[in-house]
Amino acid sequence: MAGTRTGPDLSANWGRAHGFALFSLLLGAFLPPLDYFIVNLALPAIRTDLHASDAQLQLVVSAYACAYAVGLITGGRLGDRYGRKRLFLLGVGTFICASMLCGLAHSPDALIAGRVLQGLSASIMAPQVLASIRAVFRAEHQTRITAVYGFVFGVAAIVGQMGGGVLIDLNVLDLGWRAIFLVNVPVGAIVLLTAYFWVPESRASRHARLDLVGVSLLTAVLVMVIYPLTQGAEQGWPAWTIITLMLSVPLLWAFIRVESKVAARGGDPLIDLKVFAEPVIVLGLIAGFLFYTDGVFFLAFGIYLQAGLGWSAMDAGLLLIPFACGFIVGPLLTPILVKHSGYWVVPIGYLLMCGGFGALAIQVGTGTLPGAEQYAALLVAGIGHGIVLPSITRVILVEATREQAGLVSGLIISTLQIGSAFGVALLGGLFFSALGTDSGPVAYGQALQVALFALISLLLVCVGLGVWITVLIRRRTQRHDSQ
Repeated sequence: MAGTRTGPDLSANWGRAHGFALFSLLLGAFLPPLDYFIVNLALPAIRTDLHASDAQLQLVVSAYACAYAVGLITGGRLGDRYGRKRLFLLGVGTFICASMLCGLAHSPDALIAGRVLQGLSASIMAPQVLASIRAVFRAEHQTRITAVYGFVFGVAAIVGQMGGGVLIDLNVLDLGWRAIFLVNVPVGAIVLLTAYFWVPESRASRHARLDLVGVSLLTAVLVMVIYPLTQGAEQGWPAWTIITLMLSVPLLWAFIRVESKVAARGGDPLIDLKVFAEPVIVLGLIAGFLFYTDGVFFLAFGIYLQAGLGWSAMDAGLLLIPFACGFIVGPLLTPILVKHSGYWVVPIGYLLMCGGFGALAIQVGTGTLPGAEQYAALLVAGIGHGIVLPSITRVILVEATREQAGLVSGLIISTLQIGSAFGVALLGGLFFSALGTDSGPVAYGQALQVALFALISLLLVCVGLGVWITVLIRRRTQRHDSQ
């Protein structure tokens, strides 16, 4: 059953309306990952200016990530019910206000509160991008569009990593660290203006009732998983983090029971569990979760460069340029690879990540200064990342009906965020454990090597999942063609 649409007609051949609508959606998609990464290099300046403690600095990062991941699925369902354009505009507008609160904050607590609001507004905005792409653009456009989406998402992470240091060094309008938040105001205003005129409205054809009990239970489950993962490693895994993680299991069981009962009596569950009856979606979400554990790379590689090799934050950020170039090249290669290899593009992307990170792991173990070999390894890993993100997104999204577009897009982004938190917490813990009390280039290089080899082992599992997904899709296609 198709959803309803109003506004500019994007069902015809590609034209100016398509370009403006896509520009607005992708610029909106750029903002949430940008603000996740951009704050990292600004933390020392925030500490000095606001007299923030270590725990408060950790919350500046993790409060945003937690609020963002927790609200994504609910945000997707709200878009299905009340209109994806309407929720997109609401999310962007609230994100602008939250960014102003962060930029004008005069205490650590005010900044943390602004970051929570940023995360919640991003969770309303982000699912509408993929859901709108699925609902309003023609199927033949979606391979290229999701490739560009992956390019934008990846570049946002790299720009965020480097942009924080650049804006602080330039001290734009004497704003210091505040510029990293206030820059969202003019960018967000452009998104609001173009989206209002050019993005079509779409929603599910059935006006489902919002499952408030399901929302409450799922929010509790995600908080009890994500918050301990983001805080546990930094605090030495105190007892409360373990207890909280354990309590998430019975809450998850209660959530599944409630959703099953709501569906059985003909209601509208927050998550339609029938989605998980499609094995490609389940395998794709698992592969996406493991894929985004490479968030540990950004953490550990930056520490290796700064603490191990003595580089400045700016120089460490600039060394990510080869990885950023890979982000650019990967999504651009994806449509070509899809044309010639079909869904085999998924395991191909994972293999490139394994090769790039593997070569990097071998090189950093020597403790030598980065050279051409490391630049090449970073480029290959970046290309693999740039191929995987749009490819796994498209694989999952194509399996969803238009009615499920908001739900599934929320599931995708939420799964990626939880995977990133998992990678930083557990693989980052391996990095610090391997480092111990040692110092110097060799010690940091060997610790990074341990973290990268652990990451590669997870990515090799993803290669197998990618092959499994491809075989399932090919078998289904062959059965369909034979009928």
